[in-house]
Amino acid sequence: MLKKEFKRKDVERMRNLIKGDTGKSAELQVGYTAEKEDRKEGDIWEEGGKQWTIKDGIKQTYTKLDKIKKEAILPLFCPNCGSLMKKRLDAKMYKIHKTCFDCVVEMEHKLKIEGKYEEYERNMVANNAESYLDDLEQYLLEAINESNTQYVSERGEIERWKGGINKEEFLEQMTTNFADFRKQVDDYKQNKTDDDKT
Repeated sequence: MLKKEFKRKDVERMRNLIKGDTGKSAELQVGYTAEKEDRKEGDIWEEGGKQWTIKDGIKQTYTKLDKIKKEAILPLFCPNCGSLMKKRLDAKMYKIHKTCFDCVVEMEHKLKIEGKYEEYERNMVANNAESYLDDLEQYLLEAINESNTQYVSERGEIERWKGGINKEEFLEQMTTNFADFRKQVDDYKQNKTDDDKT
């Protein structure tokens, strides 16, 4: 004995599923019907305040970050050689070189044979150092520009702090130091040694 009674719309829905009419309505509808536009794969349109697109036959929201997401997600196969990207270092190499670990090893091997590996290595180290300096400088600028003079302690009490550092002096010293660091990184990139500078 069934505990639930089937309604007409349940039976109609089952008929539609069996016939293959999955998009067909199971209920009789009366009223306004909007015009439907046929959309193709890759079309982008605005509806209801959102942007939409069709990917792999499925309607989904479209954001400006889709391209960035695609870059960040590790593909199943290497774009260069087509091999399965399942090795431990494939994800790390894909973030840097957009290929699998084996392709990077092969590329670096060719650079060693051609005598260009040292320049490649210098550029990789220098670019990493420049990125680190940019992040550090941004962090310090944000920290120095915070104007909070009060803090909440672990017990929930508000503490007011006085004193601190001189912002102008700190910014001047920081600018000088970062310019010096960037000069050192540039010299390293250009393969200049201390003997070359004199």
